[in-house]
Amino acid sequence: MSDWLNKHIPTWIDALSHPGLWWQAMAVVAAMVLAWVVDRRYDAWLRGYLKTGDHTRAGLVALAASRRLAFPAALSLVLVVEWGVFSQLQLRHALLWVALSLSVALLLVRLAVYLLSGALKPGSLLSASENFIVAIVWVGVALHLVNWLPNVLAALDSAAVTIGTTRVSALLVLRAIGVAALVMVLSLWISRLLERKVRDSQHLSPSAQVGINKVIKLLLLIFGTVIALQVLGVNLAALAVIGGTLGLGIGLGLQRIVSNFISGFILLVDGSIKPGNVITVEDQSGTRYGWVHELRSRYIVIRDRDGVDTLMPNENLIINPVINWSYGGESIRLKLPIQISYADDPELAMKLLEESANGQDRVLTDPAPVSRLLGFGENGIDLDLRVWVTSPEQGINNVRSDINLAIWRAFKAHGITRPLPQRELRMLEDETD
Repeated sequence: MSDWLNKHIPTWIDALSHPGLWWQAMAVVAAMVLAWVVDRRYDAWLRGYLKTGDHTRAGLVALAASRRLAFPAALSLVLVVEWGVFSQLQLRHALLWVALSLSVALLLVRLAVYLLSGALKPGSLLSASENFIVAIVWVGVALHLVNWLPNVLAALDSAAVTIGTTRVSALLVLRAIGVAALVMVLSLWISRLLERKVRDSQHLSPSAQVGINKVIKLLLLIFGTVIALQVLGVNLAALAVIGGTLGLGIGLGLQRIVSNFISGFILLVDGSIKPGNVITVEDQSGTRYGWVHELRSRYIVIRDRDGVDTLMPNENLIINPVINWSYGGESIRLKLPIQISYADDPELAMKLLEESANGQDRVLTDPAPVSRLLGFGENGIDLDLRVWVTSPEQGINNVRSDINLAIWRAFKAHGITRPLPQRELRMLEDETD
């Protein structure tokens, strides 16, 4: 170690004392100042431009990308010009080359992070991906600056195995991963742009929007995978045979998962269940009531009145009975059975029932509330109040509760009572007495 330092320290001291280095340093500082000024001016112009008129989604995306890349792009451009001038004047330009490499690396990092933020949702995966890309770029730049990059690439290429007639090296695997990741990120990024475009459409139902977005994402991922394999020179014909065999085996083992995917596609296409609908599902675990919060390819998210999300497989909604309170129309009929004593007037009670329902929120006046005398029970007279309620997705039991409270007040004011179970006991005398 001491020999290496003794060998290189004099070289470094000589380089630092050379006047050409200070000229390069001043050129780098000037480039940074000029790039900063350009970045500030561009930012001010961009803020003013965004306030004028409407802009398309693609235009806003392009402007946001240009804002993030303005400083490294301007710095790289100025450094390229300075490096060319120094080269023509036959002056030392090694420091300019280092600064240019770093500025290009910064440009690539910001571009990669922007593409990732548009392709992935905020979370731990996005943060880990950003940190990984930053580390890869800076390690590559460091190896390039110390002139170790060719040796590292050669070492990775030498670590190889032969499978049949195909030579697979560590370098090829890393390139495959890099190309596949790049293509996938671009596919997801384009998919997110198209999803926002579809989501803003006023002519598509929510279920149609979800279905179109999922088909777009699937097609883009398949297209990106094919492109990545073509770039890497993989034989797609042989891969198709292997993929078909694996697909058959996986399909037999994952029938339920495939069934859920197909069921989800059916739900999206037929539009029977949409985001925002209120549904009741009966399955092996009981009855589920709640709002459809989200439709996914494998499951549906049902949020109940307690705010608890239930992830229900799509297959359950195909094979089990489902009540969609929002499907048929904007109103449903609600029945409220009640029993009164035989000592009370049933006609007065029926009138009070109808009056209690009238005037309640979400209770329709056309058709108007009606009451019926259904029969004579063991303990009292059986009545039934029938009302039509709007907006069932806002809940049914809240309306039922309001009407029951109004009935209780009306019955109490007019002396109508609820019957209690009665039993008549007769004591028979013993015939032997």
